[in-house]
Amino acid sequence: MAVTWAQQQGDDVVVALVVQPRASKNTLCGVQGDELKVRLSSPPVDGAANKLCQQFIAKTLGCAKSRVRLVSGHKSRHKRLVIEAMALDDVVAALST
Repeated sequence: MAVTWAQQQGDDVVVALVVQPRASKNTLCGVQGDELKVRLSSPPVDGAANKLCQQFIAKTLGCAKSRVRLVSGHKSRHKRLVIEAMALDDVVAALST
């Protein structure tokens, strides 16, 4: 089955997320449409949820926070992250619930 929420672009992987802020805990919730749903405990104020999103994904993947960049959706629930220098299969395996 093809994964619709992650795509390889060169050496990097682009991941499409839909974020639910102010959740009771940080967790991956599976696929919603063409995006991976993530619940985060942080409120969407002053970029706090964006920062936590990057940290949570980096920790889940076991990579450095500096390798996870938010490229779109800074003020939206729908976000796109780039994970630098990682294979698509490794990202999908780590983020699939």
